[in-house]
Amino acid sequence: MTLQINHGYLSVSTLSDNQDLRILYVLLDGIGDLPNPSLNGQTPLEAAKTPNIDSLARKGKMGQVISVGKGISPQSDIAVFNMLGYDFQGKKYAGRGIIEIIGCGVDFCDGDLALRGNFATLDSNRIIDRRAGRDILKQEANSICAFLEDNVKFDDPDVSVKITPTISHRVIIKFRHNKKYLSDKITNTDPAYGKLNGIGVAKTDVEAMVVQESQSEDNSESSILSAKIVNEFTSKSISLLKEHPVNLNRISNNKKPMSVILLRDAGNAVPSLQPINEKYGISTSCLVDMPVEIGIAKILAMDIFRSQKIDDYEQKGKEVAEILNSYNLVYVHIKGPDEYGHDGDALGKKSNIELIDENFFGVFLKCVTRQHIVVISGDHSTPCIRKSHTDDPIPLLVSGNGIKSDGSQRFTESWGNKGSIGTLKGSEVISIVLNMARTQ
Repeated sequence: MTLQINHGYLSVSTLSDNQDLRILYVLLDGIGDLPNPSLNGQTPLEAAKTPNIDSLARKGKMGQVISVGKGISPQSDIAVFNMLGYDFQGKKYAGRGIIEIIGCGVDFCDGDLALRGNFATLDSNRIIDRRAGRDILKQEANSICAFLEDNVKFDDPDVSVKITPTISHRVIIKFRHNKKYLSDKITNTDPAYGKLNGIGVAKTDVEAMVVQESQSEDNSESSILSAKIVNEFTSKSISLLKEHPVNLNRISNNKKPMSVILLRDAGNAVPSLQPINEKYGISTSCLVDMPVEIGIAKILAMDIFRSQKIDDYEQKGKEVAEILNSYNLVYVHIKGPDEYGHDGDALGKKSNIELIDENFFGVFLKCVTRQHIVVISGDHSTPCIRKSHTDDPIPLLVSGNGIKSDGSQRFTESWGNKGSIGTLKGSEVISIVLNMARTQ
């Protein structure tokens, strides 16, 4: 079933004040899209057959969301923080590396340096696949990571590295210097992402898809040292991985080798944020899978539930129906659409949306036993024609107990654009939904 792994802040008065409030808050990863030629000019949401979500749309209200801000093509971490009500405007963001380190439970001290990494495939210095085929087995990743930890010898003996594989091509890197404080004021080696005040931002106009040299951003001794360590690790690991048995075996089986770990989103301090239950005065929990989502939930002190399989939508539907009996708000993050967006596979994204409609929403609606509100949106758009995150608006649906219909018919980008809720910032969504729930 599910495994509860930590508990958040919750007051007795909060439960008694909101005992009848039940909200399922679903974020579909990368759900937003643009018209696609392979779908006769429709978006995947428009082309998909989604009877269960359509039923919710006809009973509810639509709008749209810009999760982080106009002109910002966000990564999932900062987008989810915003969609949960934390916008970081005017504040430095900790960085995705830190969030995933926390999600993985890796030992970390302020002054260590955390980065998110992707296994990628090179042809000379040119990146030919940022995700090394997306078909990396756990034992392959474990073998490569352990090998690099043991064999990358830094010029400075006080430097060490911890490499933690997570899921598929994803890894987390932690650098530590025994005597010096490392800085996160460095640029990425991954050319597909930049940084804006600590926020990872997708680039949609990359001219040269090559491994970048990390640069110091403020020319301090600490940031110069940090960039040097990152570059030394990158150079030495590329050399070591060329003849590694895992890669030779992958090549012999017509698979893409893991030639390099592209690094991005440096962080060097654990953030401290107001617990979400305290922020809204309700009890919350989440059903999440990925290290970044778990890290966010831990930082916000949410109760965490885990599924056995990321893409078992039917099981997730059963689980959230049960979890909703005990919490005012259950947040669930559903993977799938985003990966098809990155691959430029509009037909695959359409089919995935149909699976989510049938197996998650269909099962949830059959299993749920309490009066409830369903909120559906996404963390960001990942248009198939862009193969990258963008700042395009994401549809928003609020439906259920006491919510009056605004005449919307479907959960799509076009219906979101003309819905009665209007265009919201991601950080406004939960507050506005709570106000709607309490005033209906």
